[in-house]
Amino acid sequence: MATIPWLVDVLRGAGVQVVTHGDWLNRMRPGDFNPIGVLWHHTAATSSASNPHPALNICINGRSDLPGPLCQALVDYHGVFHVISAGRCNHAGVSRGSGPIPAGDGNTLMIGWEIDYNGVNQEMTAAQYNASIAATAAVLKRLGKDASYARGHRETSTTGKIDPSFIDLNSMRADVAAKMAGGSTWSAVVDNSTAGRFTASANWGTSSYSAQRYGTDYRFANPVAASDAAWYKFNVPATANYRVDAWWPAVSGYNSATPYIVSTTTGNRTIIVDQRVTGGQWRSLGTFTLPAGDANRVAVSRWSSAPGLVIADAVRLTRV
Repeated sequence: MATIPWLVDVLRGAGVQVVTHGDWLNRMRPGDFNPIGVLWHHTAATSSASNPHPALNICINGRSDLPGPLCQALVDYHGVFHVISAGRCNHAGVSRGSGPIPAGDGNTLMIGWEIDYNGVNQEMTAAQYNASIAATAAVLKRLGKDASYARGHRETSTTGKIDPSFIDLNSMRADVAAKMAGGSTWSAVVDNSTAGRFTASANWGTSSYSAQRYGTDYRFANPVAASDAAWYKFNVPATANYRVDAWWPAVSGYNSATPYIVSTTTGNRTIIVDQRVTGGQWRSLGTFTLPAGDANRVAVSRWSSAPGLVIADAVRLTRV
């Protein structure tokens, strides 16, 4: 049986805050462990600033139906990695194969991060995401693998697992690849409620109707053949390529041809999205060259010929 006693040193070398628990070097399940990849999960527990790792005890000791340890590390609300095992853990079950990860025993094939958030009405925090990106990149480098060996449990599960919720796994792999390449992983999110960063006219209402929203609410407006855009302002650190992601709550009666406008170095680019579907997660609008400076960079326009409410929720920029 192989183990990964180097895990803590690799994580700390990547700038990740680490706490070890008990005899983590020898806490493991029996069986083979020869990992080639990293698997992301969410715990289904509700974490908070005051209760940052509610699932830690279960991840260490297991449940009545599944003995622990249940992951190599738990990632708490603040992005701290709680390392609990250097060996095989009961986190992955049978892998159906995904990308370069073959079908087989997922507990043998992959190192598991349990990211402590509920995944139903709570997404992972920025601290959890950024720490998990840094940790995954560092571990895959140590294993001699590229970013394609980072997977989500919903990609490998044979039993319909949905974790990790509320992230685009292709975007996650792009961020891991950028980190492994030594490039910047600058990222910023502007929500409709971000102070000083979102502007919209009085024609845009506020709603919390859909549970797929980002944050506490979102903005909506009727489509109209006129310019009345809701703008997101970003302080872009340097002229470079940035991936633009948008978040909207999908409802069948929302607009099927919503224009997003991206202000690039060569002028405005318009991307049309269907806000009736694929909501409640980050969806990539594409990669664009953006100029440095603090200015309005992305907008949601009401200028649509399709029926249904136009939604402005959240936008994320990530340097690639």
